[in-house]
Amino acid sequence: MDQPQENSSTVVGGVDTHKDLHVAAVVDHHDRLLGTASFPTTRHGYKTLLSWVRSFGTVSRVGVECTGTYGAGLLRYLQQSDIPTLEVTAPDKTVRRKRGKVDTIDAENAAHAAYAGIRTVTPKTRDGMIEALRVLRVCRKTAVAASRIALQMIQMQIISAPDELRDQLRNMTRMQLVRTLAAWRPDLSRYRNVTTAYRIAFKSLARRYVELHDEIADLDVMIKAIVDELAPELVSRLGVGYESASQLLITAGDNPERVHSEAGFAALCGVSPVPASSGKTQRHRLNRGGDRAPNSALHIIAIGRLRLDPSTQDYVAKRTEQGLSKLEAIRCLKRYIARELFYVLQRRNHTISQTQIAA
Repeated sequence: MDQPQENSSTVVGGVDTHKDLHVAAVVDHHDRLLGTASFPTTRHGYKTLLSWVRSFGTVSRVGVECTGTYGAGLLRYLQQSDIPTLEVTAPDKTVRRKRGKVDTIDAENAAHAAYAGIRTVTPKTRDGMIEALRVLRVCRKTAVAASRIALQMIQMQIISAPDELRDQLRNMTRMQLVRTLAAWRPDLSRYRNVTTAYRIAFKSLARRYVELHDEIADLDVMIKAIVDELAPELVSRLGVGYESASQLLITAGDNPERVHSEAGFAALCGVSPVPASSGKTQRHRLNRGGDRAPNSALHIIAIGRLRLDPSTQDYVAKRTEQGLSKLEAIRCLKRYIARELFYVLQRRNHTISQTQIAA
């Protein structure tokens, strides 16, 4: 660990985060490196890290990598300590190509980025109900994936099952098949027999599917309750279901004020058009950046409105008459939907803030 220097000026910190160890760097008010050090990823380690950074001077801000994963604990500690914190995004490829990659260099680059205000964004606070919503949706997503795999395994095993089993199962609907297999009572002591082994496997997969189905239903109830409490106006909008609403709430975060404009929200969702003009050719191309999860949610909303809303149908017809393809018209529609829902989210944030002030 480098020894701190006597300096009462303002300093900026940068942290390269890992599972068991964080590497920190400090730069002064002229962006000169003052020192680097490593700290364990425990609460005592976070306290020691902050004390070490403060030993160089007054901390103006700290740039932290991966605030949603390895850096989540440190982010919460810094926010509780009232330290302005920025999330440092992808490293500068040019610097990495020239200097190489080690943890101390990454921490130093994070400090330089925080000092200059480049490659940084305001992190989500991750301390409210939306973080709880995110955790529940992650759990639901994995449960859905596991149930799909269980059903696929059942269907694949039927293809190669002995004739006496295949003929019995092949024409059943999905729920008939699952209920039938879950009710089987094979003799577990005869697992060496091929037919009995298939019966045991079918029963195991069917029970797994049923348990996951029940788990998904329980999670849906909790997700619905949180969305209804946080943003009832959001789900009342045409085409916005609970899945789409929950994803948009997660994208905005517990502190949606970090997104300063509806254009910024559209860029965050990857629905803002990107200029691609040259000379006399004036055009925009598809934005392949942003978070693809809210982009998918906005696409689902757009398709739902295109099926149900006459004004949306008229808008898409008008844009196609102007020479756009249907897909390009839907991209324009997603941009307008992002603007509409951004202001819904902003009003929700204002209401929550007023409630907290009154309390």
